[in-house]
This record gives sequence, C-alpha cells and structure tokens, in this order.
Amino acid sequence: MPILHAIVLGITQGLSEFLPISSSGHLRLVPWLFGWDDFADHASLEKTFDVALHLGTLIGAVAYFRTDVVRYTRAGLRRGALDTNDGRLAWLLVASTVPAAVTGALFADVIEEKTGYIWLIATMLIVFGFVLGWADRRTGARTIDEVGLRDALLMGVGQAVALQPGVSRSGVTMTAGRLAGLGRDGAARFAFLMSLPITAGALLFKAADVAGEGGIPDGFLAPFLWGIVASGITGWLAVWGTLRLIRTRTFTPFVLYRVAVGVGVLVLYTAR
Repeated sequence: MPILHAIVLGITQGLSEFLPISSSGHLRLVPWLFGWDDFADHASLEKTFDVALHLGTLIGAVAYFRTDVVRYTRAGLRRGALDTNDGRLAWLLVASTVPAAVTGALFADVIEEKTGYIWLIATMLIVFGFVLGWADRRTGARTIDEVGLRDALLMGVGQAVALQPGVSRSGVTMTAGRLAGLGRDGAARFAFLMSLPITAGALLFKAADVAGEGGIPDGFLAPFLWGIVASGITGWLAVWGTLRLIRTRTFTPFVLYRVAVGVGVLVLYTAR
C-alpha cells in the first residue's frame, strides 16, 4: 500500500468523520473513484486499516474535547451523579450509545455485506443531505446543557441509522438534534461527544475481531502509521472547524456538497 494512499484515506476519514458527509461512505468512494485496490484479496487487512483510521480520529476528537471528557467522566462516576448537570449529561451520553450498539451487535454481518454498494452510498448522501437541510430550518436554540433523555435517545437512533454508509453519523445525529429543538452548537457538541464512546466501543469490537487474523504484513506498517496520524490531525481540525462554522452559518454548504457528490457518483456509476 503506497503511503500516499494511506495519507489520502486518513485525511478522508478525519474530515468526513466529523463533517456531516459520511466517513464510511467516503472511504468506499475514494478508492472506487481512483481505482485503488490496495487490499485485493485481503479483506481482514482492510478491516484492520479501517480500525487504525478510526483510532486516529478518536485520538483527535478526544484531544479536542479532553476537558469535557475529564469533566463528564468525573461527574458521571460520582455518587448522586444524576443530581448534577454534568453527571446527568454523562449518563445521557452513555444512553445515546445504546441504539447503535444494539443494532451493530445484532446486524453486524448484514451491515458489512449489504450496505457498501456504490449506488446506495450515493443515494444516501443525497437523501440525508436534504434531510439535514430540512431539519436545519428549525428554529430551536437549546444548548447542550438542556439535552434530555428524549433528545439523547433520538440522536442515538440516528447514530444507529448511520451504520449505513453515506448517511453520516455526525450528520444524522445533528439532524436529529435540530429536529428535537437543539441549536446548531448544542446539536453538534452533543453529536461529537456521543460519538466518542460508540467509536471506542466499535474499535474494541473490531480489534477483537481482527486480533486473531495475524499482524500487519511487511510494507504496511508505515502506511498504517501515516494513516493514523493523518486521520488524527484532520479529525481534530474537522471538529474545530465545524463548531466555528455553525456558530455563524447554516449547514447549507454541507447539504450542497452531499448532493453534488451523490449526483456525480451516480452519473459515473451509471456510465461505467
């Protein structure tokens, strides 16, 4: 695997994990568009590389939210945690992971085998792009401190839907948050924070799945490391940039991007 390919895929993962444009979708579209076949006949190695890239974005996001992570963890573990706002939010973040965790555990094989079609990814980019734009027209302005159990579970269901590539975990959870009446900043911050425990859990699950399939072959260690670094740095930048952007702008640029990419991919797919 060329290091350049690893860096490009790392950047793709880092940016699209937190921008509402679908990381899983883009990680399938980019190799398809460029004709890369770095993991031919090595499905398990491709899965390991996916784990490595997600590790990078998790590190980047935790680095950005390190103060919040420490605060909510401490508050959630204290006696009487639910009597404090930080403790309540900590357990709401845990509750938000349940729908996706259950769905992923029950339908892991179906998700892996039946959801990676290029035409389906492109369609999901378009459909959920329009849904994001529609939800963003809501006038809700509640902050993250006003998130309730209903909001957390609604966004958690959205996170489960995002197991389909092209939907976008950050996009659909922010969509659900806006529909629930949260402001853009509140929806985005809770969406990013709730992605941390589910990503960490998925990493452990996938790591256990690939642990017995051998180590990283010669020639792949450097690309793996570069991919992790690229995804970590760009993941941090994506969180920072998104939160800054939505404080003064709408989600419209992301909607336009999703629709344009989806339509473009469908045209290319049909022409091939």
